[in-house]
Amino acid sequence: MITDISQLDPNGTYTYADYLGWQFDESVELIKGKLYRMSPVLKRRHQDASVNLEFALLKYFEDKSCKVYDAPFDVRLPVRNERKPAQLHTVVQPDICVICDLSKLDDDGCLGAPDWVIEITSP
Repeated sequence: MITDISQLDPNGTYTYADYLGWQFDESVELIKGKLYRMSPVLKRRHQDASVNLEFALLKYFEDKSCKVYDAPFDVRLPVRNERKPAQLHTVVQPDICVICDLSKLDDDGCLGAPDWVIEITSP
C-alpha cells in the first residue's frame, strides 16, 4: 500500500488502478501515466471564483439535463476503448466541469471528456 507520495517513482508510469490504491493526502493527477502534483492549498480568491462560477452554472443548468461538478471529481480520459482502471492512464480533477452526456457518469466520476471544463489559474 502506498501511503506517502515519496514511495512513488517520479519517472514511473501509472494507471488509474494504481491511483485508486494510493492512501496519501496530496492531490495528484495522471496524464498519460505520468504523475503530476496539484497545487497544495487553494487560496481564498481561487475559492471565491470557483464558488461564484459554480453557483451561476448550477442556476443555468437547473432545468437542463447537464450536471455540474467541482473538484475533487475524477475525470478519466480513455484512449480508444479503454474502460478498466488498469487500462486508463489519464485522470484529472478540473476545478469545475459540466457533463451533458450522462452516460459518461458513474460512481467514480466521469469516463470521457466533459462537455465543458473550467480550470481556475492561480499565481
